[in-house]
Amino acid sequence: MNKSPTQPPWASGSAEILKHGLELLKKDTDSNRRLAMISIDNAVELMIKTYLGLPKRVTGLQITRNEYQDFAENFTKLLDALEKYANAKLGVIDLGEIEWYHRLRNQLYHQGNGLTVERDKVEVYAELANILFENLFGFRLVEPDNNDTALLGDFIQAWVNLETAMYDVASAINARDSTKSGKAIMPLRVAEILTKAGYMSLAELSEIHQLRQVRNEVVHGTANYRDLINPEMVKRLYFITQELQKRLQSHLDKMAANP
Repeated sequence: MNKSPTQPPWASGSAEILKHGLELLKKDTDSNRRLAMISIDNAVELMIKTYLGLPKRVTGLQITRNEYQDFAENFTKLLDALEKYANAKLGVIDLGEIEWYHRLRNQLYHQGNGLTVERDKVEVYAELANILFENLFGFRLVEPDNNDTALLGDFIQAWVNLETAMYDVASAINARDSTKSGKAIMPLRVAEILTKAGYMSLAELSEIHQLRQVRNEVVHGTANYRDLINPEMVKRLYFITQELQKRLQSHLDKMAANP
């Protein structure tokens, strides 16, 4: 059977491991949640290794064999290399959050069978892994199999879309500068800049602050996403995103009319 052109063969290894991790969650036990967390983390590590190890003709990245060997066996160095060589592929993925979940996985793996992990943390990490997989390989791997995880996926994707729209507008109006440390400015700072420039209202800025807090509590594991997220939040995120995209298009049209 011929593979779809959107599903490159080199993505199959991490795809199988990630799918296996999610399959384990179908029987919700302490052991299965622990094993699912480990599998998802293994999939994240393998997908990063795979992408950075692809030929230059595939990715356009110029990484020597010695450089690859130096970072390939250490997760933190692997994240550093992904940020260095393929930062454009990250989108709004926060590697600090990926590293947080990796450390949680290490606790489960190294500190014995007495530890377990809440199901919602496993599901959030799986969704982040899904987004990273899509960014690196060009197609979404796993679709949610119940209403709760579907809402989680919709919420995280809606936030991704909003951040992307904010950065697009900021770039168009030459407001997306870097901080003195050389790192890209944070999403809320971008929102504040857009509000000051008149591209967002104070009400929208306040709402984004509130939604960002929910997003952080969910992704950082301080609250169960089932208790925080509702469909109205997803609708609001999409509405604000669409409004920003309209304002961006209006800005671009004015620039074209007055070169």
